[in-house]
Amino acid sequence: MKIISVFGSSQVRPGDQVYADAETIGRGLAQAGYAVMSGGYHGVMEAVSKGAREAGGYVIGVTTDQIGSHFAVQPNIWLSETRHYALLRDRLLHMVERADGYLAMPGGVGTLHEISETWELLRIGGLPRRPFVVYGEMWTMLVRELLATRFIAGGFEERYVAWALQPSDALDLLDNWWQRMQLDAPPSNATRNRNL
Repeated sequence: MKIISVFGSSQVRPGDQVYADAETIGRGLAQAGYAVMSGGYHGVMEAVSKGAREAGGYVIGVTTDQIGSHFAVQPNIWLSETRHYALLRDRLLHMVERADGYLAMPGGVGTLHEISETWELLRIGGLPRRPFVVYGEMWTMLVRELLATRFIAGGFEERYVAWALQPSDALDLLDNWWQRMQLDAPPSNATRNRNL
């Protein structure tokens, strides 16, 4: 079973559109046969966990003392399994290295950290090529702004990140990536250079 790491804000609550979208995405991931992995706490993490678990999916929460103890928060109730680390950096590495794909929902500095770590490791070959989708206007605008600067080679980064504005688009991007990888196997240089 492939695992999708979902990053996103801890600040959104039921009734928020981002929460609803994350719940829909969690449900869709589970229905498509993916396990869902998140930071295990509240907000987007809770919503994607709830959606996946209610759809019969397997949900992994990766927690850390540096959040749980510092903010006095507990993991959400929708997790099938919890993996715990003392340090935030070890938690993030687990979520990046042990996933088969990534989806970044709207969020703040923590989510930006997760996006940056994932994107850079993909870019430098520190991870095998995997699907990476950023969700919503916030990240879509940021990625487009970065790609438009002279600091990122033209067209190069688009191989590593795709963006979506609707839950169905995010799910389609992930499914289409896996289908295309099956069609393209065994990998070649041309395959690795193909746009996500």
